[in-house]
Amino acid sequence: MKPVMILALFASAAWCQMIHHPAPVPPSTFPIMAWGSAPSDAEQLKLMKEAGLNVAGFCRAEDASKIRDAGLTCFVSDERVNGYDWSNMPSEDVLRKNVAEVVRETGKNPAVLGYYLRDEPHASLMPAMGRVSRILKELAPSKWPYVNLFPYRVSKERMGVDDWDTYGRMLVEKIGQPFLSYDNYSLVDGEMLDYFYNNLDLVRRLSIETKTPFWNCILANAHFNYMEPSDATFHLQVYATLAYGGRGIQYFTYTTPHIGNYRLGAVDQFGNKTATWDALRRINLELHALAPVMTKLRSTGVYHYPDVPEYGKPLSDSKLVARVTTIQRYVKPPVQGRVLVGEFEDAQGRPYILVVNKDLRNSFQFAVELKQRGRKFVRICNYSGQEEPFGREMDWLAPGAGVLLRVSE
Repeated sequence: MKPVMILALFASAAWCQMIHHPAPVPPSTFPIMAWGSAPSDAEQLKLMKEAGLNVAGFCRAEDASKIRDAGLTCFVSDERVNGYDWSNMPSEDVLRKNVAEVVRETGKNPAVLGYYLRDEPHASLMPAMGRVSRILKELAPSKWPYVNLFPYRVSKERMGVDDWDTYGRMLVEKIGQPFLSYDNYSLVDGEMLDYFYNNLDLVRRLSIETKTPFWNCILANAHFNYMEPSDATFHLQVYATLAYGGRGIQYFTYTTPHIGNYRLGAVDQFGNKTATWDALRRINLELHALAPVMTKLRSTGVYHYPDVPEYGKPLSDSKLVARVTTIQRYVKPPVQGRVLVGEFEDAQGRPYILVVNKDLRNSFQFAVELKQRGRKFVRICNYSGQEEPFGREMDWLAPGAGVLLRVSE
């Protein structure tokens, strides 16, 4: 082999094996949040930061300075803000006095994103939460209220209204929350149930109509009959959320609850890292790399192939993509690939697609045929966020993984 060929091979191998260190994105750009009570311990907060989180969860007012010192942010959870019987509220004077005290203690701390009100409220309670939210907005206009919604599949009786769209719209109109937050855990028996995609369709539609970004709270531990976390489960939940235009990821939970069959959160019941911690860090670093690009894109469509969830759209409806083909090597019999394609455009009107492998067990080599022939792809690297020519072995997707491609002339 000629020396020049050897050098070329070494250069190619070195390029493919580069170690990337994406710059951290702030929560104002893309929140990456541990859903639950934030720890007070400095070492645990340091672990959160190292895991790639930028929101530690719900902190006590007296711990806000510790959160700041750790380089994290939080939503303050305090009884003076959320400790009410929402169906029997105190007077406006009492509310204002209570909220003002908390704002005086924490409102100037840059680590405080806002104030936790409630998880999964009945619709009838939202007007009362709106009263607190309005006082917060007056006294601390840069801070956010935090309410997380039920998934769409719960009963009308639990939601308090006839449909999830009405329920979600109340979060914007009654509480004035500047982002939609919800959860829908659907990882069961090695598969992602269509409930997950249906809720993404609903929240995306509401997000576009109300011009309100949405955050998805995804499964990050094992409990009940849900699957144990893995690279594949994190990949699919995160990349599907991005494909639908999501603007925030929350993890239920980072610290493992000490009840029932809860297990394999990123940190166990003894405060030790589990294998989940490393998987969480890996997907978070990908988020830090891709978020600066994703947050500049506008979602224009989402499509499934070949199986289409109840609320979804088939790939045949796509304006950009004619077909996606998938193949496997050495797998007998080969498995039919299942893909999700999110379509976007940037401020210059340039189109992008995010192709996601919906299979949690199998890797696939894929090919995308565009309706407008002759156009090429530029890959946005999952690890650096930088553009690079699409080629070599970039046409493979691991279980649950996704790839962002810009369509070029």
